Amino acid sequence: MFTPVRSRLRTAALALSAITALALGTTATTGAAAAPAPALAKQGPTSVAYVEVNNNSMLNVGKYTLTNGGGNVFDVAVIFAANINYNTSTKAATLYFNENVQRVLDNAATQIRPLQQKGIKVVLSVLGNHQGAGFANFPSQQAASTFAKQLSDTVAKYGLDGIDFDDEYAEYGNNGTGQPNASSFVYLVSALRANMPGKIISLYNIGPSASRLSYGGVDITSKFDYAWNPYYGTWQVPGIALPKSKLSPAAVQIGGTSQSTAASLARRTVSEGYGVYLTYNLDGANRSADVSAFTRELYGSDARYTP
Repeated sequence: MFTPVRSRLRTAALALSAITALALGTTATTGAAAAPAPALAKQGPTSVAYVEVNNNSMLNVGKYTLTNGGGNVFDVAVIFAANINYNTSTKAATLYFNENVQRVLDNAATQIRPLQQKGIKVVLSVLGNHQGAGFANFPSQQAASTFAKQLSDTVAKYGLDGIDFDDEYAEYGNNGTGQPNASSFVYLVSALRANMPGKIISLYNIGPSASRLSYGGVDITSKFDYAWNPYYGTWQVPGIALPKSKLSPAAVQIGGTSQSTAASLARRTVSEGYGVYLTYNLDGANRSADVSAFTRELYGSDARYTP
C-alpha cells in the first residue's frame, strides 16, 4: 500500500513559529512577473518539479537543460507548500505561509523571476495543515469565494503563474470544522478560475476534493490545466476527465525513485500518449543522472546540470 508522499518532509514546516497569513480580501498591488524570454524549443511532455522550499532552493529547477538543443528540462516549478489554516476566532479558512515559503515570495525577484525569465512557470501549492480547514469543507459559496480571493491575490501580488491544490493533512473535523461536502471544492475552483482566467490551476489527485468535482449541474473538470498521480514510483491515471495532454499518470521522487523505474514510467508516458511527467523533491545536488534517466525517454536527450 502506498502512503501519501509528503509527510516525511513536512514536519519541519509545522515546527516553524513564524506565521504570515493574508488577511481576508487582501488587495493585490505588486509583483507582476517579468515577460519571459522565449524558451528554447523542446518536443515532448510537460515536466513538473515540486521543490520542498523548507530545505531547497527554487532556483534548482532552472539548472537543468537538455544536452540536445539546450531547452529547459522542467516547464513548471511548484513551490511546496503554503497551507490552508483555520482561524478559530473568525471561524474561517486562511492562507498561511511558513517562514521559508514567505522568504521565497518576498524574494521573488531572485527566487521566482529567474525561472520565469527562462520560460518556466512557477506555481504555488496549497496543502492542509491539520487544523480542520480544507478545500472540501467550506460551509458556503461565500466562504469558498473569500478563500479563492486570497489565492488569486497571492498570485497577483507575487507574480506567480498559478495555484496547485493538494488535499492532504486537512484533518477535517478538527477545531469544530465540518466534514467534506459536495459543493465546497466546486465553489472554490469556480471562483478561482473566474479570478484568474489565464493562470494555471492544477490538481494533486488525492483527498476528498479530488472526488468532488461536480455539484448543482456544474462540473469543474475543464477548469483545471493539469492533474497528476500523487504516489511516487507508480503509474496511476488521475480519475479526472481531462485530455491525456493534461494528465501525468507517472510520478517520481528524484533521488528516491530508481533510475530504471523513472525511465520506465517516462517511456510509458510517451508510448501511451500522456502529456505531463511529474517529479518531486528536486534538491541542490547534481541530479543529472537521475534526471537524464527520464529525459532520454521523454525528449531523446540527456540532461545537463549547470550549478
